[in-house]
Amino acid sequence: MQVLQKEETFNFDEACKLAFNKLKDPIQTLNWKLPFEIMCDAINHAIGAVLGQQVRRDPHVIYYVSRMLDSTQSNYTTTEKELLAIVFALEKFRSYLLGTKVIVYSDHATLKYLLSKKDAKPRLTKWILLLQEFDLTQGQKRGGKSHCQPYELVDNRRRLIPLKR
Repeated sequence: MQVLQKEETFNFDEACKLAFNKLKDPIQTLNWKLPFEIMCDAINHAIGAVLGQQVRRDPHVIYYVSRMLDSTQSNYTTTEKELLAIVFALEKFRSYLLGTKVIVYSDHATLKYLLSKKDAKPRLTKWILLLQEFDLTQGQKRGGKSHCQPYELVDNRRRLIPLKR
C-alpha cells in the first residue's frame, strides 16, 4: 500500500519479481494462427459468452461477457435467445474475430437453424447479415453435453463464472 502514498518511491524487489513471474503464466498472448472459440449460453433473463482458444488441447479463456435481457428479449423462444447470445458475443468480440476462423458452441444447433430459415423475421434477417461477416463453424457437442460444460456461463445470479473442477 506504500505505492499509493504521495511522493513514495516504488521498489521492485524480489517479492515483486516473484509475483510478476507468477502472473505471466495465466496471462498469455493470443495465438492468431489458432481458431477462436465462442461458448454461448442463455437462460430466461440473461445471456453470456466466453471467448477462448484451445492451446495444446487446454482451454485458454480470453474474455467473459454477459448481460441481462430486456422484457421483450425475455419473451424470445429458447432458440432465439441462444441466437441472441451468439450475436451478442460476435458484436462484443468483433475486433478479435474478423478475418479469423471462429468455432461457435451453443446448446442448440442455432447457426444451422438460422441459416436455413426461409421466411425469417426481420430480427433474424439482421442476425443472418451479421453472421455473414465472420468465418463461423458450428462446434459439435461432445457426449451429449454442451461444449460449454467447463463454464457455468450464466448462473442463477446471472453472472459468468467458471466451474470449479
